[in-house]
Amino acid sequence: MLTAEQTNRWLERFAEKIEANKDYLSELDGIIGDGDHGNNMARGIEEMRKKLQAADPASGSEVLKNASAALLSKIGGAAGPLYGTALLEMSKQMTEADDLSAVVKAGLDGVQKRGKAEEGEKTMIDVFAPVYRELESGNLTVEAVEAAVESTRELKATKGRASYLGERSIGELDPGAVSIGYLFISLIEEGLTDV
Repeated sequence: MLTAEQTNRWLERFAEKIEANKDYLSELDGIIGDGDHGNNMARGIEEMRKKLQAADPASGSEVLKNASAALLSKIGGAAGPLYGTALLEMSKQMTEADDLSAVVKAGLDGVQKRGKAEEGEKTMIDVFAPVYRELESGNLTVEAVEAAVESTRELKATKGRASYLGERSIGELDPGAVSIGYLFISLIEEGLTDV
């Protein structure tokens, strides 16, 4: 399974993507939400970096657990509990599994339970679920993640603040789907899907 060093590299790359795209994420959120997803994520990522740099974890599982706590404490709105839950459930599974798809499935199940969302509702689940399936079949690519993110554009939001827009949410990307896409693209770019 992923070592502490590999997991740190993965999350550091994710942090860089969030910081580089925080204005874009907030812009997306301004269209169908309350406009703060990018800033909220950036605040959480800054706390996560501090916590990870101060820690000396023995395993990838511990790294994810520490990251979960940091994101949960600093990200406002729905994203904090969802990201916190995803990473915490993944950290628990990482101690038991040597299969990355099982780790991602644990995160997916945790987010679905916490957010009470299903695929097709224009949320991060619409990226998380296809990523799990592609990983399980050994076909996960950056293009597959990007396609999953893009698929949220044509969905009608039925969860969260975006659901207030109803039909008007169609045609826009879900900011949570975009940010979770960065998490999985970072995993691929670090070459960790075959570990």
